[in-house]
Amino acid sequence: MQKNLANTYNSIIFATKTMDFLNIHAMAKYLDPKADLTFKKIFSNHPDLLISLLNSLLPLNADRQIESIEYLPEELVPETPLRKDCIVDVRCKDRLGRQFVVEMQMQWSRAFMQRVLLNASKAYVSQAEDAAVYAKLKNVYSLNLVNDVFMNDIPEFIHNYNIVHEKYSDRIIPGLSFTFIELPKFKPTSFMEKRMAVLWLRFLTEINSKTVDVDSELLADPQISRAITAVRTSAYSEAELRAYDRFWDSIMRERTLVYDGVEEGRERGFAEGMEKGMAEGIEKGIAATAKKMKDIGMPVETIMQVTSLTKEEIKGL
Repeated sequence: MQKNLANTYNSIIFATKTMDFLNIHAMAKYLDPKADLTFKKIFSNHPDLLISLLNSLLPLNADRQIESIEYLPEELVPETPLRKDCIVDVRCKDRLGRQFVVEMQMQWSRAFMQRVLLNASKAYVSQAEDAAVYAKLKNVYSLNLVNDVFMNDIPEFIHNYNIVHEKYSDRIIPGLSFTFIELPKFKPTSFMEKRMAVLWLRFLTEINSKTVDVDSELLADPQISRAITAVRTSAYSEAELRAYDRFWDSIMRERTLVYDGVEEGRERGFAEGMEKGMAEGIEKGIAATAKKMKDIGMPVETIMQVTSLTKEEIKGL
């Protein structure tokens, strides 16, 4: 618990250092592709770019590469009580029937993995109506790009998960595969196996509202060049730019609330002079933050995602 709290605190510290770019786009040439508006505009409107991203970042064998896709509704199962958790950024299937669920997550929370599991499982179960037998159910691949560090104790930034045998990891139950990518850990020199993977990750981590000149290597690739064109500010209407600003403003508010709460808890912990006191103080700070968010009318689902508290815990504040 204390280690998780420390990781959460470190992630928030990292996140707050990146917030000075808000509203810079007024004088900028480009928008950040990680924002909800831009990410969807690129990968929901350009199937060839989405195919390239998926083939580059997912652990697919050479003979199992995606050749064509069909976009599917982003809303998976509307009956769930947590409606926010039904919405994903991009969802598609290829000619083999495999489904791909793509999410861009700006900050990590302990509840995010459960949300990812829920969405991928719903996509897998959604095939049941069409499949006469279970053997015909196709794989679901979940690609999750996270603009945060959540595994501080290991150097790798790409994490692939499968359902594997406890003792023999080569024995896999097919059906669900998960890929998590910690974008802040990415360094081009440390990941050279796939050229397109490097280019896509450079695009996601280097292009933002502060970008003035784009590296020639990125512009030299036709697909990356098209993605860069798609995030030029000139490609967006005034209404879209306002929506873009609102997205970053909401991210900033959430981060600030959490940061303030954790700082308050951290100070309490130090004042008590013990590691246990620090952990308890941080927990109290997170609870105080959640209450502030609740008091100003923020949705319960948003509070859950930001603080990792359960619905019941938030109701009890």
